Amino acid sequence: MSRYGPRIAALARRAERERAALEESEARSARESQSDSRSPSEVLHTSEDAPDGRAGSEATRETEATPADADEYLRDGAGQAVWLYVEARTGGRLVPFSEAEFDALERAMNRWLECYATCHGVDLEASFTVREAAELLLETRNIVDTAQLLTRVPERRPASTPTG
Repeated sequence: MSRYGPRIAALARRAERERAALEESEARSARESQSDSRSPSEVLHTSEDAPDGRAGSEATRETEATPADADEYLRDGAGQAVWLYVEARTGGRLVPFSEAEFDALERAMNRWLECYATCHGVDLEASFTVREAAELLLETRNIVDTAQLLTRVPERRPASTPTG
């Protein structure tokens, strides 16, 4: 195990938890929109079904993932996974990853890219390499641009043509 092993394991666990939570939220919203006349994008949970057990006025509001949430999955998730790879591969001393560490790091990055795409209403099964993402990150210096270039989500708008 490399010195990055514990960080990789923590990233991998968090990515799986966040992906599962997002999938559950999407499934719950779909079920509620089929059985309820309320908007599927916003459901108020009462104290009876609040996941944390808070009562009455402390009921939680859960919403579907939106494009505004997407950047959080990149900054706090995919970006950290990609940067860990960059950190391990730069600085004069190459840190070797075990196969399991490398797979976990790549899987974590891809889970967060899937969360990012879901926030934009796109179902994506990400299978990008962490090296490819790292190269784009170093080129763009921006994890949002990196994710957009990798996933093609959201779709890029064509540049406007000059008139005249």
